[in-house]
Amino acid sequence: MIITIDGPAGSGKSTIARRLSEKLGFEYLRTGLMYRAVALAGLRKGVNWENPEELVQVAREITLMLDGPNIFLNGENVTQEVETLGVTAVTKYSAGNPEVREILTEMQREYASRRNCITEGRDQGTVAFPLAECKIYLDASPEERARRRFEQKQRLGESASYEEILAGIIQRDYEDSTRAVAPLKPAADAVRILSDGLSVEEVVQEILKYIP
Repeated sequence: MIITIDGPAGSGKSTIARRLSEKLGFEYLRTGLMYRAVALAGLRKGVNWENPEELVQVAREITLMLDGPNIFLNGENVTQEVETLGVTAVTKYSAGNPEVREILTEMQREYASRRNCITEGRDQGTVAFPLAECKIYLDASPEERARRRFEQKQRLGESASYEEILAGIIQRDYEDSTRAVAPLKPAADAVRILSDGLSVEEVVQEILKYIP
């Protein structure tokens, strides 16, 4: 069985998907990390971001491995590094590259083909797994998402500006929803849940109502 959770940056997809996977005993596939890892690999390689084929070649050459909430790039755990603002700023180049998306979507399908899986990202219910048994679109206001991300960075001891995070989220929403390839949008048959004012457990319980 495949459960997809899509939604914008900072909507709580990762936290909710991880909690659901624990409750249900499903594998957890955090696809956004894959695009961030390709972007990180591009940064390390020094690719020309205006030449999409260079990033495609990077995506073909690297090895990615997901282990729950963690991602490994060529055997190195880069989970924290891919969340930095520098990587976030260039992730649009991997997310908006049709060939990179094709490569990573095939990886996602291969990962989920042999197991019960909760997969979260931007296009899981619309592109990667259009026949998934349960599709959720998790949303929250930009202000709520910025507050969560700001508090998360504070807990990690990272310097952060709420205003910069909010501006980044608004920009990311625009880029994700207007890109030509696999734009961010709810699947036609997805259940839409607004998480403003809800605890993690309340969101999880709401989603459980829709799992067959």
